[in-house]
Amino acid sequence: MNALPDADILARENLVVRKVGSRLTWFLFILYIFAHLDRINISFAALAMNSDLALTATLFGMATTIFNIGYLLFDVPSNLALARYGAKIWIPRIMITWGLASIGTMFAVGPISLFVARFVVGVAEAGFLAGILLYISYWYPTSARGRVTGIFLAAAPVTIAFGAPLSGLIMKMDGHFGIAGWRWLFLIEGVPSLILGVVAYFYLTDKPEKAQWLDNDEKQLLLNRIERERKREPAATVKTHLLKELSSPTMILLCLCNLGLVTTLSTNAVWTPQIINETMQGASYFAIGLATAVPALIAALVLPLWTSHSDRRGERIWHAISAFALAALGWVCVMTSTALPLRMVGLTLMSVGSMAAMGVFWTLPSSALSSRASPAGIAMISMAGIVASLSTPLIVGLIKDQTGSFFGGVGYGLFMLVVSIGALLVGRGTGKFGAA
Repeated sequence: MNALPDADILARENLVVRKVGSRLTWFLFILYIFAHLDRINISFAALAMNSDLALTATLFGMATTIFNIGYLLFDVPSNLALARYGAKIWIPRIMITWGLASIGTMFAVGPISLFVARFVVGVAEAGFLAGILLYISYWYPTSARGRVTGIFLAAAPVTIAFGAPLSGLIMKMDGHFGIAGWRWLFLIEGVPSLILGVVAYFYLTDKPEKAQWLDNDEKQLLLNRIERERKREPAATVKTHLLKELSSPTMILLCLCNLGLVTTLSTNAVWTPQIINETMQGASYFAIGLATAVPALIAALVLPLWTSHSDRRGERIWHAISAFALAALGWVCVMTSTALPLRMVGLTLMSVGSMAAMGVFWTLPSSALSSRASPAGIAMISMAGIVASLSTPLIVGLIKDQTGSFFGGVGYGLFMLVVSIGALLVGRGTGKFGAA
């Protein structure tokens, strides 16, 4: 029943997979660019906004934490809603509401109004990342999922690479029409999400069965390929109670992995401009933006290569572990020197490692969980990451205010990466991650 089809059928299936890729991969990539831009632009706005709104490092960290509280509360319900209503409805809903909410941040006049605005942005964006990862599992067979996930997630470093210099340029609009540069930042960078939300409604298709751009033979070939590869994943064939699976050791290990990973990703996204500013005191916003862009640009180039190599080898765990270790080495470099060259090397290693780890890691849940548990399971794993996003900015901000440096906050990120590596090793040793 699970025997491989002949070469001709495999070739035809591969053509359909490539056709799906040419239709969806680039579009999902663009959507994530603007999702990530609306999430991280506050980190660059902080260079001027913090003084305007009288924010300490702790209060700024709290603003990011409150964003993640909103995201956390609505992440699982949002992902379940996507499974129920379909991506064609739910992804545009997310994008339009988060675009409006992000623009609304420009009207903050103090800590409280900023907290309210960021909470609303978090609620609006909740479920986007987990929802797209679930959507990818509907359209791509396991053998192609690592590459596609890697390309999609490469949008995060690409966003930093172009978004940081862009944000620096927008900040130079300070005073135009009496509006502060950081307020222009939220306005200009929020509008594309509104436009893309409308486009997504007309462009996305919920599942292969509904795709008018595939003929009946292509639909069947794609569905056969996805189902055949799913049946070869041991964990996907185990029939178990849903709640039991969602509370299993497998889920705990996956959540721990993402907890440590997102701690580093959050530290990178929220604090890197200020870490660089600490080393380049007196530099212009644009210069800081360019420096921030370098590690992200290198990560964007490496990420798809790393995940494609994982696909070719058919191996996930060691690719993820080595990426986590590379990120940990990067934090060590940042901690041990305040000199710009070594810090830039460290930030680059951290960016490359954490982004590569994210690309490989997110191929694990669909292999380790049954198809029935995947929607809620992926949302729960994402929620563990949101807990890290929620706590990390506040922890780093508190440490920064208490010590006057980022040494302790970076050390916290390093420790959490070690936790992730441990969880991966346990999962591999016990076979919890199935055929991954």
